[in-house]
Amino acid sequence: MDVKEEDTSEESKKNHISYYKSLTKVISDLQKEKGQEGEPAIKSHLENRIDAMEKDKERIRDMFPDIKEEEWDGYTN
Repeated sequence: MDVKEEDTSEESKKNHISYYKSLTKVISDLQKEKGQEGEPAIKSHLENRIDAMEKDKERIRDMFPDIKEEEWDGYTN
């Protein structure tokens, strides 16, 4: 299987930062929804979606190791 090389250009960095911010917002919304949900199956589904998004955020941070953790946090404020 061919592995696609990740684009770490400035344009890609800008787009990934924007996506990272949107993931942070969606995760926050899903956590609120999960807190209000009573159905275990739906809670589990929401948790799985949150986990997948957290992994995607980690992948993005790994693509741009020159950005410090506190800078990522700053991008989401």
